[in-house]
Amino acid sequence: MIKAVIIDDEKNNIDNLYGLLKKHAPEVEIAATATNADDGISIIMETAPDLVFLDIQMPGKNGFEVLKALPHCEFEVVFVTAFDQYGIQAVKFSAIDYLLKPVNTHELKAAVAKVKDKLEQRKQNFQLENLLKLIRQKDEKKEHRLALATTREMRFVNPDKIIRCESSNAYTIFYLTGGEKITVSRPIFEFEELLTDYGFIRCHQSHLVNKSFIKSWIRENGGHLLLDDDTEVPVSRGKKENLVQALIPNRK
Repeated sequence: MIKAVIIDDEKNNIDNLYGLLKKHAPEVEIAATATNADDGISIIMETAPDLVFLDIQMPGKNGFEVLKALPHCEFEVVFVTAFDQYGIQAVKFSAIDYLLKPVNTHELKAAVAKVKDKLEQRKQNFQLENLLKLIRQKDEKKEHRLALATTREMRFVNPDKIIRCESSNAYTIFYLTGGEKITVSRPIFEFEELLTDYGFIRCHQSHLVNKSFIKSWIRENGGHLLLDDDTEVPVSRGKKENLVQALIPNRK
């Protein structure tokens, strides 16, 4: 899905574009809309969209001033304008595309397709950049980041921010510091291989735990780990010896 926002001072234009996207580009999810530049700046900061549909002529600040007011523009832009000369100016402003009002369905679909291609290329660039960092900094594990592909995005996470991983059928749920959860459509055993060198322990068929967050090992009632966030994680009989070796490496 492509997370998008629409900024246009005319509500009927927002409603029209929203309807066209829902019908002809269902991969675009509208996270928020705004009818003026200041609110537009706020929703961009709050939602961190992949794509902004931005009207150029608005009272107060125009579309270009919206972009200039942002500290970072880490999203794609499609300008929407009723005036062709503004569209040409938009292209010079490095927009991926522009649409003339009233919006043509075929032009809209073409613009969304270009955005998809560019977002995919950006994702691949991030993955390559992450690979190069791992190669260059192979001994600096605190700087390494694990790439987690969700249905919405490619997240890069430091292993030391991962408290534990839990298997759910063919999916793996990552529990991060701060309470965030990330679900990835890959089995947990793949991440066991990746994270063992970063202090993670497979204590159960369905659980992989960062030993830095283990508070205690409760041995009664079959045994379980108590983590710093008071989560209880089961310990399977077949994993006990590995757990002992990981937690008490010099034990005879």
